[in-house]
Amino acid sequence: MILALILVLSYLLGSIPSGLWIGKSFYGIDIREHGSGNLGGTNTFRVLGKKAGMTVTAMDILKGTAATLIPLLFASTQDYQLLAGVVAVVGHMFPVFAGFRGGKAVATSAGVLLGYAPLVFVILLTVFFISLYFSKYVSLSSMLAGVFAFIYTLIVWDIPLIIVVGILTAFVIYRHRSNIVRIKNKTEPKVTWI
Repeated sequence: MILALILVLSYLLGSIPSGLWIGKSFYGIDIREHGSGNLGGTNTFRVLGKKAGMTVTAMDILKGTAATLIPLLFASTQDYQLLAGVVAVVGHMFPVFAGFRGGKAVATSAGVLLGYAPLVFVILLTVFFISLYFSKYVSLSSMLAGVFAFIYTLIVWDIPLIIVVGILTAFVIYRHRSNIVRIKNKTEPKVTWI
């Protein structure tokens, strides 16, 4: 019963549509009607600017982190941190509070790793910014960060972490399939602030 409650709370946490709420509350804009139509941090940066983009990205990361920490409140469920994190990511991708049209799983997945394996989070962040610096593609950098995080989990051989990072990386790559096509066609937008 406690586990079911944790998973429901994790899904609801993940479902908080940060980009939608920030856009509507402070800018009077539904970001789903602009840019890529995505609710994540990248589209928020493009549509609403750096301040809103950073706020939404931070909120999306913290959703994943908070979900992984919920099981620690209950002694009998501490082994379910990663499961709670994955459920939060599902909530982010398919949020009940935004018509099940959510983000691409990047920031919330990173938040799961921040809550469970901070070193993997640091590796992911480092790879992301190195790739972003050279490629200027947020989408490509997000996918590469996930792949490198997965490789790291194979090196340290943490089976639960391997499984979950593999799942999260698969989510990220699948959600970026249209970006992959645009990168191949050289029509994917590049960032200009780095």
